[in-house]
Amino acid sequence: MIYPIVAYGNPILKQEASEIEEGTQMESLISDMFATMDHASGVGLAAPQINKGIRLFVIDSSLMLDEDSEEKGIRRAFINPIILDEYGDNYSFEEGCLSIPEVRAEITRPETLTIEYFDENWVLKEEEFSGMTARVIQHEYDHLEGVLFVDYLKGLKKRLLKSRLLEVSKGKVATDYRMIYPTS
Repeated sequence: MIYPIVAYGNPILKQEASEIEEGTQMESLISDMFATMDHASGVGLAAPQINKGIRLFVIDSSLMLDEDSEEKGIRRAFINPIILDEYGDNYSFEEGCLSIPEVRAEITRPETLTIEYFDENWVLKEEEFSGMTARVIQHEYDHLEGVLFVDYLKGLKKRLLKSRLLEVSKGKVATDYRMIYPTS
């Protein structure tokens, strides 16, 4: 099933997501989230973006890497994730979001993180990720905390995007995927 994606301005995007009870059947939802992400040509999708306020996201960071990149991407689901630490040099990269189409901004994040999460079989994992994979995880994890990449912008940059964000929330945006707008 392909879900519509929630657009900027919907209150669910600003709420902290709830933990999922351990052992809950997640296979079908995870499969649907990957299908939705792929359909929208995304590299990550968090449950709040499909109007589900739970601590779950999926990523495919391999789509962010060049053919000659030494980094190996991953395609994985993260249930009830907790970022334990973020470290290394901060670096900037232009981010976008399926919930905020046609808007991009340079965001600075640490290059490496350690995260604890359950996989789709409810196996507890603790892993370290760096580079693009870490960035995609950080972006999707923020969704579970009610934080959007535009929340990191300050001053003039934020003011310059204000009218564009309002247009997105009103549905004045072209996408190849279905969206749910807060005013609809």
